[in-house]
Amino acid sequence: MSPARQVALLLDEMFAPGIAEELRRRGHDVVAVAADPQLRSMTDPEVWAWAVETGRRIVTENVKDFRRLLADADGRGAPGLLFTSSRTFPRNRQAPGRILAALETWLTAATVTDPPPEDWLAPADEQ
Repeated sequence: MSPARQVALLLDEMFAPGIAEELRRRGHDVVAVAADPQLRSMTDPEVWAWAVETGRRIVTENVKDFRRLLADADGRGAPGLLFTSSRTFPRNRQAPGRILAALETWLTAATVTDPPPEDWLAPADEQ
């Protein structure tokens, strides 16, 4: 059994960079695709490869494409996926509080030994 470690996240392009900034301010290791022109220009497989190289779990609403990439990797070096839903977390760049709270709650609980290869983000009051 390996020791617990903090989970690093990569927020997919649909998430405002301010979410990553606030989570970093709170001590979490989070990067947003939307904040980096190089990452924004990448395809999903390229974002996946970058996440694998940097050891970051991808937070995305794009279940179909990223679940396929996870299956193709067969667990080899895959940092994992954290899926969200625009129904549960409507996109609101002016008031990202709900998803911010949920991500912080998940990150705080995610310093586990063996995080699952994929997980679904739930509102903070349901975690």
